[in-house]
Amino acid sequence: MQRAADCQTAEGEACEEACNSESCTCSSNCTSESNSDSPVILKILQNWVPRVSHYFDKEHYTYAGQQIVIQESIEHYGAVVWPGALALSQYLESNQERFNLKDKKVLEIGAGTGLVSIVACILGAYVTATDLPEVLENLAFNISRNTHNMNTHKPEVRKLVWGEGLSEDFPLSANHYDFVLASDVVYHHTALDALLATMVYFCQPGTVLLWANKFRFSTDYEFLEQLCNIFDTSILAEFPESNVKLLKATVREN
Repeated sequence: MQRAADCQTAEGEACEEACNSESCTCSSNCTSESNSDSPVILKILQNWVPRVSHYFDKEHYTYAGQQIVIQESIEHYGAVVWPGALALSQYLESNQERFNLKDKKVLEIGAGTGLVSIVACILGAYVTATDLPEVLENLAFNISRNTHNMNTHKPEVRKLVWGEGLSEDFPLSANHYDFVLASDVVYHHTALDALLATMVYFCQPGTVLLWANKFRFSTDYEFLEQLCNIFDTSILAEFPESNVKLLKATVREN
């Protein structure tokens, strides 16, 4: 199955070239976080495990010593494993001392196939995986299939439409998360303002937002600039071959 993420339209190439130029100021408010004051440069590893299968829509991965089988679908954007999910899963696996998820409350927004939520569950987190109603069936199937025999906290799958019914469905008095995870939630769609409002809602003092995204269009960089204007934001890692950036954001201290 050819992935839409690999399709390079003329518009996408133009936007990417413009935003990678020296004149781009989209990430000027973001800082870099490492010993050398620069983000770590990484490559997405081939954690995909080739298998002989009668189904083209199942892929096998290995993270944190566990094999993960993901069922994909071409019917929804959210039912495909995108590069940001691979980058975030790899980073969580490799940086367990820095971001220790054991017994932490973790919310994934736009969970899609559930790969990142499954990795977080393997790493010991209390996971709530959320997405649109039409994605939940495949999301719940993948999470249940990959966690039901594990000695981990039972993950939860819930509907979350960005910007809608947040205080009713997720009252802050009962829903404080240590980590909010997001991967490839920013692309060419009309819900970016609602997505940002959702991030702001769930990122309370003490919450760490980890967001990995393949940057394709100028709107992706505009969203990044908005995020940096609201949160204390740092770039943890970059994956140049995939054009993926991984960022950490926390509530700005007054």
